[in-house]
Amino acid sequence: MAENIVINLQKVDVFQQKHLVLSNVNLDIAKGEFVFLIGQTGSGKSSLLKIIYGDLHIGNGNGAVAGFDLKNLAEKDVPYLRRKLGIVFQDFQLLSDRTIEQNLEFVLKATGWDDKNLINERIKDVLEKVGLRSKIKKMPHEISGGEQQRVVIARALLNNPEIILADEPTGNLDPETSEEIVLLLKQISQSGTAVLMATHDYHIIRTFPSRIIKCEGGVVHEDAQIT
Repeated sequence: MAENIVINLQKVDVFQQKHLVLSNVNLDIAKGEFVFLIGQTGSGKSSLLKIIYGDLHIGNGNGAVAGFDLKNLAEKDVPYLRRKLGIVFQDFQLLSDRTIEQNLEFVLKATGWDDKNLINERIKDVLEKVGLRSKIKKMPHEISGGEQQRVVIARALLNNPEIILADEPTGNLDPETSEEIVLLLKQISQSGTAVLMATHDYHIIRTFPSRIIKCEGGVVHEDAQIT
């Protein structure tokens, strides 16, 4: 696997239970690349993401993500793989009974951080990156949907991931806020973190032209086009 390739799948068959969802998947994503993942509901986008973050096992073929061999990934290694990944979902999944700061602190402690000063610094740093330093003491319900998604992106950045997987991150947001979120993800990719963003939003894809991967008819098309 080339040094700058962070996701590499070769002839991978993707199964959900015993159902073949995608066959013969070949995919390379490089460090700092921004890539859209498109396809209709049920086309296999989420299954492909699950392969990448170790939620589904590879049947046939080979794969490597952030230096981890997916074919031989032991259950105990999955948390270590996920520390190299930042995952952003459509529904923010923030803890509603904790402040923004406490939400981020919870993740850091869960992933082995124990130095209070380093934790505080890291939280301020990621909130600065997403433009929410001033909201650190707010509760999730006190900020807008767009701001909540920025917190989720900050949370995804906590452990300096090599890759961010964003699954419909603008699905619950208005068009203007959606553009702000994608712009932020673009900026993150320019600083060296690969971003793979699954989306149905063709307006976003046209506004931010990037490489497109398409799931269709049980196969994955690299470098697809939209019409």
